[in-house]
Amino acid sequence: MRAGVFDSGVGGLTVAKSLLEHKLFDEIVYFGDTARVPYGTKDHKTIVKYSLEALDFLKSFDIDMMIVACNTVSAHALDELRKNASFDVFGVIEPGVLAAANALKSKNSSVLVLGTKATINSGLYQKLLRQKGFDNLISLAPSLFVPVVEEGLFEGDVLESTMRYYFKDITLAPDAIILGCTHFPLIADAIGRYFPNSKLIHSGDAIVEYLQTKRRFQSKDNPTTLKLLASDNAEGLRKTAEVWLKGLI
Repeated sequence: MRAGVFDSGVGGLTVAKSLLEHKLFDEIVYFGDTARVPYGTKDHKTIVKYSLEALDFLKSFDIDMMIVACNTVSAHALDELRKNASFDVFGVIEPGVLAAANALKSKNSSVLVLGTKATINSGLYQKLLRQKGFDNLISLAPSLFVPVVEEGLFEGDVLESTMRYYFKDITLAPDAIILGCTHFPLIADAIGRYFPNSKLIHSGDAIVEYLQTKRRFQSKDNPTTLKLLASDNAEGLRKTAEVWLKGLI
């Protein structure tokens, strides 16, 4: 089975990493729209337009399904993508919510949702969490995390000061933190040290759990092959993949 994985840029490689580790597919065709990243600051219509263009591009590779790694696209364009595809299209928000619900024992648990401005402003995470009975919610859009990650600053003073800036008003550590942007798992260790007792929910791990439990996908014996495609600076995507996916490609 060949799966298309779509992200607004390189961040979706964190989702691809989880898929590669669990060997759910024969091949993954990864497309990052690096020419137009970031999506998180764009309006709804633009996000939908770009996402449908990505879908048309991935169709040419004869994919059997599409995984939208980008939380922003999952929040704004999933319905339109499904209407225009003849195969299954999965986003990462519903799996992330299900993973959080499975990880928490009490409906009174507090959940911190981190995402881009477009993801947080869509209210989708908040809506789905409330439908699951979770009302103790905090939503933040720590926009500076993205350039910090893209600079490779996964540790150190810059990241620490950025976390203090965004988290300064959170007086009680949340029971769970949803890393609702594909860049954020790369600083999960640092976030985990800041909130040492919080459960971290990673989009890549969540979509794997969803596919295995809800869709009965099973790991294969052979490794998954990966094709990397980008709308701009494909070499930059490849170099990032070599670092982030070390040992898997």
